[in-house]
Amino acid sequence: MTAAAVPSDIKSLGKDAQLGYSEFQFGGFKFRRDEYFAHVAWPKGTRIIEIDRFLRALVRDIGWQFFYGWIFFDDVFGTQNHYGSVDIFAGSYDGGYKAAGTDFMETFPTDKVVTAFDTIARDWISEGYDPLRAPQETGTPLGSKRAPRKDALVRGFTPAKRMLGLPGDVTPRSDETGHPVNRAFADLKFEQPEVHAEKGFEGQLNAINLFDHIARSDVTWNPSVASITGASIFCVTSEEHMLPVIHGNDRNEWFIQLSDEIHWQIQDKNTGNPRGRIVMKAGDVCAMPADIRHQGFAPKRSMLLVAENGTPGLDELYAKGKLPPYPLDF
Repeated sequence: MTAAAVPSDIKSLGKDAQLGYSEFQFGGFKFRRDEYFAHVAWPKGTRIIEIDRFLRALVRDIGWQFFYGWIFFDDVFGTQNHYGSVDIFAGSYDGGYKAAGTDFMETFPTDKVVTAFDTIARDWISEGYDPLRAPQETGTPLGSKRAPRKDALVRGFTPAKRMLGLPGDVTPRSDETGHPVNRAFADLKFEQPEVHAEKGFEGQLNAINLFDHIARSDVTWNPSVASITGASIFCVTSEEHMLPVIHGNDRNEWFIQLSDEIHWQIQDKNTGNPRGRIVMKAGDVCAMPADIRHQGFAPKRSMLLVAENGTPGLDELYAKGKLPPYPLDF
C-alpha cells in the first residue's frame, strides 16, 4: 500500500532545518523527532519516546496490521485494532493519565492509519537502519537525517508456493538462496527428516526441519504464518533483545517456547499494574489471557511458536464478558 493510493489526513508541518526530519499532524496528534527521541503531542499532553523504540514499534504496527487488540509503544501511547478502524490513544489505559484527565483517543479508518504511519516511518528512517532486525544487526536511527531507505520497510518470510522443499516451491530458504542461518543459531545442528512415501505417492509427501526454517529469519519479533487450519493459526518467529511493543490481548494467545528462553513481564491490560513475571525455557507452554498486556525479553536469540485463534468476533465476546479471559479453570 502506498501513501498516494489512499486518501489520508496526515499533514506535514514543516521540516527541521538542521536535522532534516519533517513534523507531522494526524488528527489531534502531532509527531516530531530529534536526534534521540520521538515527541508525541495531543491536546491534553505530550510524551517522549526513545526514537529506536518508537520506530521499531511503528514499523511492526504497520506490518502486523495492528494485530489482535492493543499495541502499546510504551506504557502510555499506542493503538487498538477494531478490524476496520484503529484507535490511536495516549494515556487511555494508564491510571495516572485517566485520573488527571489528560488521556486522549481518536479513531481512524485502518487504511488512513497505515498511510500516516508509513509516511512518518519513511521520513524518519534513514539508509542503514532496519527496525525489524536485532540491534546488533543494524545501524542506528540516532542523529540527523541521512539518505532515505530504498528497500521495503515491512517484510516477513517470503511466501512459499507449496510446502517448503516440494517441487514447485520457488522460495526455498537456504544458504544458496540468501537465507543463511542466523549467527545466534550457528551452534545448532539441523537434522533433516527422512520421508519414505508409499509407492505412487513419491514427491507428494514432504517434511522439513522447522528449527532450520526459523533459524534463517533475518527479522525479530515478527511472526510469520506457518500453518492455518480453519481459524487456528500457527506463527513462528525468532526473538532477540526485547519485544519493542507491549501487546495487550483481546483474546487468548498461546506461546510454545522452542529454544533458549524468554522473560515475560505481565501487566493488567487496563491499568498497567503488574500481574506477574514468566520465564519460559525450551519446551514450556503458556497462555496469555485476554485481559493482560505483556512484553518479552530474550537474552539470546530464541525460537517461539505462537498459536492464535483468528475467529472473527472473538474480541467482542471477551469484551462483553461472554467468555472468561483465561482458557482454563484449575
